Amino acid sequence: MPGTAGHVKCRDWLVSEMKKSCDNVRLQEFTHKWSRNGRVLPMWNIVGEQNWKDAKTRVVLLAHWDTRPTADMELDSIRQSTPIAGANDGASGVAVLLELMRTFKEKAPEVGIMYVLTDGEDVGPELDEMFLGAKVLAKNLPTPRPDYGILLDMIGDKDLEVPMEPNSVSYARNLMYALYTHAAQVGLGRTFPMVPGPAIEDDHMPLNQAGFPTIDLIDFSYPAWHTLKDTPDKCSPESLGKVGKLLETWFRKSPPYQFKK
Repeated sequence: MPGTAGHVKCRDWLVSEMKKSCDNVRLQEFTHKWSRNGRVLPMWNIVGEQNWKDAKTRVVLLAHWDTRPTADMELDSIRQSTPIAGANDGASGVAVLLELMRTFKEKAPEVGIMYVLTDGEDVGPELDEMFLGAKVLAKNLPTPRPDYGILLDMIGDKDLEVPMEPNSVSYARNLMYALYTHAAQVGLGRTFPMVPGPAIEDDHMPLNQAGFPTIDLIDFSYPAWHTLKDTPDKCSPESLGKVGKLLETWFRKSPPYQFKK
């Protein structure tokens, strides 16, 4: 949760883990004055790169590392004011990206990858105080501009099914269909069905609105969302592994996929 000692401790741990696998790791610092109490919250996007300078195809992989400061989907008003653990809503995507970094450190794909762990995605309470780190990233995209982005969010639940998110299809249809066709080819068609799911407002929206095509892989069918029940026991190593397999096999394709809008 931004503004806490645990937030800083988590930031430092993530930086140390990313340094084990990435060519370089840096912090993208920003602040936000929170409407809930007027506090100015310090926040950081955590950015790491692999094979970035020399690659012909460059991709941004994202997941948010902050957690929701309010359990607003709890029925009890006292419980609503408690921060959530965010095991699936945030940490699941971060876990997959950390493992991808380690895997690609051992054997690099042809594509250059920028990993961005975004902060301030879930501050709230309303949408105007969410996706804060993604908005900062959208204003500070690297040059030359990467080809496309893939966002991971809530991909760890035990009954994982990730339909095609409609906003992603609207902004990056060719990329979405190419990735889901690939999922079927590597035996993951049931987990990534080529059917529309609910339209989601998420970190991919500021990037798409800035003209940077980004898709969101998200399973929003998750009863523990924004409750105190979003804990590690709700998550599945098998689900995380399926998402990791999709992305690892996708980026090891030769030649790498290049987005054409």
